[in-house]
Amino acid sequence: MRKLILASSSPFRRQILDKLQLEYSCISPDIDESAIEDEKPEDLVARLAVEKAQKIAETENDCLIIGSDQVAVLNNEILGKPHTHENAVAQLKKLSGHRVTFLTGLALINAKTGNIQSEIVPFYVEFRDLSDEVIENYLRAETPYNCAGSFKSEALGIVLFDKLEGEDPNTLMGLPLIRLVRLLENEGFNVL
Repeated sequence: MRKLILASSSPFRRQILDKLQLEYSCISPDIDESAIEDEKPEDLVARLAVEKAQKIAETENDCLIIGSDQVAVLNNEILGKPHTHENAVAQLKKLSGHRVTFLTGLALINAKTGNIQSEIVPFYVEFRDLSDEVIENYLRAETPYNCAGSFKSEALGIVLFDKLEGEDPNTLMGLPLIRLVRLLENEGFNVL
C-alpha cells in the first residue's frame, strides 16, 4: 500500500480522514490561498486543492497526496474564514435566512506518476432566520473563527440550519470522503 499524505494543517480534515481508519501523515502545504482577480469560486477551490497537493508532491515521491479547499458562496460572493468575532457576527447575519452553497475542491495526486484527479463537490445549507442573540450565544459557545461560514456543522452549529442538502455530510466539514474513496480506488488504493 502506497504512503498517503493529507496536504493540510486543518484539524477538521484530519478528524474526517480518520474515519477511514487509514495510516497517513499530514503536511501543511503553506501556500498563498488568495483568490486571483475575477476568479470564480469553483475555480478557486479547484486550483487551491491541486496546488496544496502539488506543493507536497515537490518533496514527496511514490505516495498519494490529498488536497482540499472550501469556500462558502452567497450570491456569488465568497465567504471565507472569519478569523475574528466581529467578522463571524457579520457573516452569520449575512447568511441568516438564506441558502448558501459550500464548494469543496478535492484533489488526489499520484506523486510517482504525476496523475492528478480533481473534483468540485457542492453542499447546500439553508440557514434559519438568526436573531442577534442566537448569533452571539452561538459564537460565544463555539468560537468557529477558523471555519468557512462561521460555524461547525458537526457540533452546535447544527442549530443554525433549517436544512442540509448534499451527497456526503463530510463535504460540509471540508473533506468529501465518498468522492475521495473513489479517487483512491482509481489509483488502486482500496480502503477496505
